[in-house]
Amino acid sequence: MLNEIKKDAQTRMAKSTDALKHELTSLRTGRASTALVDNLKVNYYGSDMPLNQVATVTVADARSLTITPWEKAMVGPIEKAILASNLGFTPNTLGQVIRINLPPLTGERRRDLIKHVHAEAENAKISVRNIRRDAISGIKDLLKEKSISEDEAHRAIRLEGPQGVGVAAHEDRSVLGHERGAVDRLSELLFRKQG
Repeated sequence: MLNEIKKDAQTRMAKSTDALKHELTSLRTGRASTALVDNLKVNYYGSDMPLNQVATVTVADARSLTITPWEKAMVGPIEKAILASNLGFTPNTLGQVIRINLPPLTGERRRDLIKHVHAEAENAKISVRNIRRDAISGIKDLLKEKSISEDEAHRAIRLEGPQGVGVAAHEDRSVLGHERGAVDRLSELLFRKQG
């Protein structure tokens, strides 16, 4: 039971880290990336489909994306989806190919993105803290039921040992990973040359 609690906490913390990484990759830092349009949903004959399931998305150069729909009839719905999204892109259509040119980031947009990165990192840290709290609560419940000894509870919460890593150590590693991801993205926003 104790190992199940620790593994559940470790899995949930890893998912929190993955969610933060996914959120940070979808931010526009002035360089084209197919991740910018990963979350875009397109109306495909009455149902919303991810863009990558109805078209091929490629990076044409450092400042533009090229979207090639698999069906000619999808050009209009893809354009509408791009315009309706809050990405701030204007699609240019050349026959069946849609091109998105990425404008350079303004100072104001950079500040907004920096605030967003900080907020997402903080949300991920809060998530990890809540997971840790739940795991510790489960361990303390086992201790109250006398299913485990006080030493086992202490090792499960705090210590690293031959039986694995404690819940607090998992939290520390997850939070450190969140901070690294946020710092990497912030450095891209602040120091990447435009052009």
